[in-house]
Amino acid sequence: MLSTISTPAVDITEGPVDAQWLEQSAAQTGIPARALQAYTAAAERANADAPTCRIGWNTVAAIGFVESAHGSHGGGSLTPAGQANRSIIGPSLNGDSFAAIADTDSGAFDGDAVWDHAVGPMQFIPSTWQQAGRDGNGDGEADPLNIDDAALSAAAYLCAGGRELTTDRGWTDAVLSYNQSDSYVRQVRDQANVYDARSAPTG
Repeated sequence: MLSTISTPAVDITEGPVDAQWLEQSAAQTGIPARALQAYTAAAERANADAPTCRIGWNTVAAIGFVESAHGSHGGGSLTPAGQANRSIIGPSLNGDSFAAIADTDSGAFDGDAVWDHAVGPMQFIPSTWQQAGRDGNGDGEADPLNIDDAALSAAAYLCAGGRELTTDRGWTDAVLSYNQSDSYVRQVRDQANVYDARSAPTG
């Protein structure tokens, strides 16, 4: 389930996330604290790598909610190390209800050697993970089932191409790059706004 690291490993778990803000915001938003820690650190790291991006943690969190309910889809949860305690594998991309994407990983990520499936709490297609997967916890491996790795990979993916997510066009283009659906964009936007409104004040 691991990809080759093509970018320098970082440990976003060591980032300066304010513990009091994290506890309060987790309670107020309903986001598990371990997931919120990953989303916040991922946004901070992505912005350090691409200063013009200015992605908000709430955008990363909204995608995490839409894609897997923060790793809880199917009754799962995240371990203290940020690992999904059970595989999170999306539907077969066999052209029936979703786009047809033939297997690209010999079933290594999703267990299907015929069709691809999105995997992990941020639901990366295996071919995309092989290109965009990053090591967010500094263990030298990029694992789509680890929330630190998946969140950092998602944030960096959204920031790619010099996007500026503080503009409506830049934000919309970024989310469309993740899922080319107008209804998906609306769902992520609504959830990101809810998280922003419900989170604890900073400073």
